[in-house]
Amino acid sequence: MLNSISQRKCEGMMFNTTRTWIKQAQMPIFARGMVAYGSAEAITRIVRLGAILVVARQIAPEMLGAAAFALSLFELIRVLTNVGIGQRIIVANSEELYAICNTAHRLFWAICLGVMAIQIAIAALVWIAFSNPEMAAMLAVLAGVYLFMPAGLVQIFLAMRAQRMGATAQVAAVQNIADAALTVVLVLAWPSAWAIVLPKLFTAPIWLAGARRTYTWTFDRATKPAPLNDFASFGPSILISELLVATRIHGDKLLIGWLLGTEALGLYFFAFNAGLGITQSFVAACSLVLFPHLANSSAETIGSEFRRSFAIGLMALLPVVIAQAVLAPFYVPLIFGENWSGAVPFVALLAAAALPLYAGAILGAHFRALQKPMAETGLMAAATIAALIGLVCGAQLSLTAACIGFVSGLSIILIPAAALQLLASTKPAAAAA
Repeated sequence: MLNSISQRKCEGMMFNTTRTWIKQAQMPIFARGMVAYGSAEAITRIVRLGAILVVARQIAPEMLGAAAFALSLFELIRVLTNVGIGQRIIVANSEELYAICNTAHRLFWAICLGVMAIQIAIAALVWIAFSNPEMAAMLAVLAGVYLFMPAGLVQIFLAMRAQRMGATAQVAAVQNIADAALTVVLVLAWPSAWAIVLPKLFTAPIWLAGARRTYTWTFDRATKPAPLNDFASFGPSILISELLVATRIHGDKLLIGWLLGTEALGLYFFAFNAGLGITQSFVAACSLVLFPHLANSSAETIGSEFRRSFAIGLMALLPVVIAQAVLAPFYVPLIFGENWSGAVPFVALLAAAALPLYAGAILGAHFRALQKPMAETGLMAAATIAALIGLVCGAQLSLTAACIGFVSGLSIILIPAAALQLLASTKPAAAAA
């Protein structure tokens, strides 16, 4: 948690200054949103860097592997809450917005409670089938996060619909800072996998408080809720796409743990966070910012906005990826300690995965804005299958080969798809389709 009220005021002043500068600079809307998220990420990463330093020096790879396994399962299960409800809020017109939000609020509660029950059931299965009570207990405790989500999700998506990206970025940053700070405290007091897992639950109330401040909204009993079939066009395709993305992001860790053991998983998890953690946050931010921006663009301008946004994000991402990959042999042992020197090649290889992941995230936002979510689903299915097949094939040889296979699988699907869509979007008819 944040240490004091004065610290919160200081961070608020930093974000307010950033938003003022963005408005004065009159940058493109997408660039403004990215600067807002960029400033939030910069603050977050400074704190997280300190947390990673402490964790790397206090936690053995086996403990980190156990925490990674529990968190990966949790993240995979949590994707079941992403059924397109928020996306339906973003694309709603002003006449239907209140009715859509009323139904969305009820759906968020029903789905989150249902997913909570599923996670507790899976925790029981882990205990019974795999005789792993500690992992089961971690999953059961993390299920408490779902009790905090529904009360703030409508506000978050309304803020995104209004393109108030600075506000949503601040919520994410404050929670991540609190998570990192609490992780450091727990790791120093109790070096264990629990010290990495528990902050996810303890910071959920911080997220909820911030989410409810992003946009003023209350359930309107005088407005008739929208029918459920208003959500049908987005729900299945968005859920499948999100499941595929989560399987790709977290399923690789489960496969590494299964095929190569918890020590290899600890190395992989460390390398994934050190080499891809910063850039993956940037990639996710690009997708979050771009979707409402393109959804508010006209049919005539959506193609040009997509191309311009793609170029802006790529110019910011490429130098970071190159620096991470090239400098890994120097900064990994220097910053994290010599005991993590063995992870250097994995850090360098996984850093390169940011480029195809960026291409996929931007394409997904574009397809959603065009209201073609099934196109995104097909693309994510192909990328997920290719990446995990590459990882499994590589794991038969070594962890290095597994990393190469993972990055190669993503690249052969997502980079050509991005190139084709960029070329197609140069034609007005294609953009308007």
